Amino acid sequence: MQLSDLLFALLGVGALLAGILPRVLERRPLSMPIVFLALGMVVFALPLGLPDADPLAHPKLTEHLTEVCVIVALMGAGLKIDRPLTRRRWSSTWRLLAVAMPVTIAAVALFGWWWAGLVPASALLLGAALAPTDPVLAADVQVGEPTGEEDSEDEVRFALTSEAGLNDGLAFPFVYAAIALATVAATGESWFGEWVLKDVLYKVAIGVVGGLLIGRSLGRLFFRAHNRKLRLAHHAEGFLALAATFLAYGLVEVAGGYGFLAVFVAARGIRSAQRSHEYHQVLHDFAEQIERLLTVLLLLLLGGAVVGGLLGPLTWPAALAGLALIFVVRPVAGFLSLRGAPGHAAEHAVIAAFGIRGIGSIYYLAYASTHATFPDVDVLWATVAFVVVVSVVLHGVAVTPVMRLLDRYNERSRTPEERHAQ
Repeated sequence: MQLSDLLFALLGVGALLAGILPRVLERRPLSMPIVFLALGMVVFALPLGLPDADPLAHPKLTEHLTEVCVIVALMGAGLKIDRPLTRRRWSSTWRLLAVAMPVTIAAVALFGWWWAGLVPASALLLGAALAPTDPVLAADVQVGEPTGEEDSEDEVRFALTSEAGLNDGLAFPFVYAAIALATVAATGESWFGEWVLKDVLYKVAIGVVGGLLIGRSLGRLFFRAHNRKLRLAHHAEGFLALAATFLAYGLVEVAGGYGFLAVFVAARGIRSAQRSHEYHQVLHDFAEQIERLLTVLLLLLLGGAVVGGLLGPLTWPAALAGLALIFVVRPVAGFLSLRGAPGHAAEHAVIAAFGIRGIGSIYYLAYASTHATFPDVDVLWATVAFVVVVSVVLHGVAVTPVMRLLDRYNERSRTPEERHAQ
């Protein structure tokens, strides 16, 4: 038996299950990521001669696999949000980005330095990698498919989707700060001024402006091109979701901006071109299918890395820092940041509690480890993998019953007029 044949069979089984499981597991306290994580652990534990899944041994491959998965997920997230982008209607999102995320980065970095004994650069990288919520593994708490109704989304699903769409890009400056700290530890050079001007102001601005220009241009091409043959929305070509994703990401990265931000903003620009057109559904469905296949692959590999010893260097203080993030830091920071935001206290609590960690955290760690040398990098990998595994299991089990209870509570709280409008 050749290894390539075994890999084809494994990928075929994974793709088949990716199509079946979302329907089988619907409304059950079990998520698809849990199943594939467990499947990866089982398969790689068998004596099948599978290749090593250790991300430390393949940091560049890990970086690029997770990079593609995240940007495809960001395109899907941007396309499926119905609510127009305004300061007031996205106030929950702005609060989570401006308050909860920086507080989370600072708290996790402090715990990493104080409890886990990491050097400042490694502690900051741990905080930056674990702070953003994940657009890949959080499908069960995100908004559904695109519709033509601007107010169709409840506050919980909208806030978690929009936050995941934006905070992956906005965590990047802190990753660069960690890289700068690790680099200047040996040289002693000054880095803060350049970091503020380049990594914060310039790259964020290029990401937002570039994504907006590309999204608006593609939206005009898809829906309002002067030549009817170029109005690609009429041809319902779903693969153009990948074209938009790679175009926005690649061009903005070439210009020196944050491609993650650009992809999400470009998706919003495409959506705003003709908000209720059925072509958004086609684009979203294609992006979601590609995202699901990539997620299956990465979860299988993560399961294989776990049984291969990825968690071996994990220390008790590092594990406690990760658990503090999930059970204390994110819930408290998220809840306090939402004071005065739309929604009631129960919704704020759910938003704060379901800050799922996943593929984005792995990407940031892989990216940083290929651009600088960090002491105790094996402890960083073990800690991030531990947090992702705990988040996948904990949130995957809890999300269905919690969201069901919240939906019932919201239904009972509606006035008769609101129920009739539904």
